[in-house]
Amino acid sequence: MNSPRWLLTLLFFLLFPGSQLHAAATKKTILAFGDSLTAGYGLPATDSFPTRLEQALNSAGYQVKVINAGISGDTSAGGVARISWSLAEKPDLAIVELGANDALRGLDPQDTRKNLAFILTQLNKAGVKTILAGMKAPRNLGENYYTSFDRIYPELAAQYQVELYPFFLQGVVGNSALNQADGIHPNAAGVEVIVKQFLPLVEKVLQRG
Repeated sequence: MNSPRWLLTLLFFLLFPGSQLHAAATKKTILAFGDSLTAGYGLPATDSFPTRLEQALNSAGYQVKVINAGISGDTSAGGVARISWSLAEKPDLAIVELGANDALRGLDPQDTRKNLAFILTQLNKAGVKTILAGMKAPRNLGENYYTSFDRIYPELAAQYQVELYPFFLQGVVGNSALNQADGIHPNAAGVEVIVKQFLPLVEKVLQRG
């Protein structure tokens, strides 16, 4: 009598726990959902934040796939429009990095808050663990504006009980050696700084299972 397929599969996993099949079954999917800072504007795909983060995590022993869902020029409203179909990737973890273009355009912070809240709600409903990457508004927009904008991220992280990375460009913004000629987008060295600083938080979330 032939053995049931499920029994053969079970024996395979028990006898070959380090096999590629086993690794594929346990691999986590991370959705990097953002704008040009995520997409890797001005850089080869190999130097984008999602690619470099995936490499760093794999080097640290994590079996992950990081999907680059960054669109250059995207606003938080653009994120609202595409979050549903982005969830078709069935991610285990999402990194939400949106809002920089809202601030650069001087859009109403309340609209940004509403849009990000919608995105977080959809991720929560789908059971996706989430890291919210904070952004800061340019200071030349005035204290009232940047104060209202900057507080969106910590307040939403607390409200939706998601992890917060306080400022995506921490340690990179304003440093010409870490930015492209436009002074806005990180170069390859800048991406490395971001990944190095971001990595511990991603590991923390992944370790929770």
